Amino acid sequence: MKTLEKISALAGKYFAVLVILAAVISFIFPSTFLVFESYITLLLGIVMFGMGLTLKPIDFKLVVAKPLPVIIGIAAQYMIMPLAAFGIAYLLRLPPELAAGLVLLGSVPGGTASNVMVYLARGNVALSVAMTSFSTMLAPIMTPLLLYLLAGQWLPVNPVAMFLSIIQVIIIPIILGFLVQRFFPVVVDKSIAVVPLISVTAILIIVTAVTAANAPNVASAGVLVFAAVFLHNGFGLFFGYLAARLLGLDENDRRAISIEVGMQNSGLGVSLATTHFSPFAALPSVWGAIWHNISGPIIATIWANKPIEKMKANTNLKKVN
Repeated sequence: MKTLEKISALAGKYFAVLVILAAVISFIFPSTFLVFESYITLLLGIVMFGMGLTLKPIDFKLVVAKPLPVIIGIAAQYMIMPLAAFGIAYLLRLPPELAAGLVLLGSVPGGTASNVMVYLARGNVALSVAMTSFSTMLAPIMTPLLLYLLAGQWLPVNPVAMFLSIIQVIIIPIILGFLVQRFFPVVVDKSIAVVPLISVTAILIIVTAVTAANAPNVASAGVLVFAAVFLHNGFGLFFGYLAARLLGLDENDRRAISIEVGMQNSGLGVSLATTHFSPFAALPSVWGAIWHNISGPIIATIWANKPIEKMKANTNLKKVN
């Protein structure tokens, strides 16, 4: 078990590198990985089950004790990212499938990796966990609705079918994981350190499957899609922080909201795009899985070297002067 825990820690630490390697290998040898395409939904369900295993009742108490930062963060999540995706799709004149795929990436909830990034950035981890949990619970309503309003002009959107898909692949696995953790806490505590390894493996297989299915398209549209995802992520990080600052939240809340807004649940985007649109429409989410796990550690490292205590001290000095 200790060996698996060490491997799990390494997999989490070098996740971005592993995602890039998986994408490159599956691009070079696509036929080897096409077999995994039919398992994307199941694999994402496994990731969400792992998320459910980590949830505890105390994670939801923050909403009652201090609801304003959570409300601001989730509102920013479901306003900034979809609208930014919509604007970038028009600005770059993306083809219909890629435009709809980018809006889909902007309309899914925050990703679980964001919690780790917020911790490394010395942000408010409790707020990050609460935002991830509640934005995910709202996803069956918000994601289909936003897609119907913003992406329907490019591709037909069936909000009811998408609602049912999200319930099946997100909500049910999370609830099952939560119940297992609730009724079998000893077993979960002994194995929880291995859960990141299972989640990382599942996401890597999803990336290989979608990249393999899109090998020709990656070569022709790869740079354009990356530019769109790069801009989209940057908008989320910047305007998430700005919104929190303008509304008077503390620095650690700003960091948490910035990272939560900027990092999406790319796995859900891949699954929904593949199921309801096409593998080509899943490309923005594939690039999102890669880039979000590069930009996240970068901004976390920058903020980690700017301790909040020092920033507050400097602010107080300015007020005295």
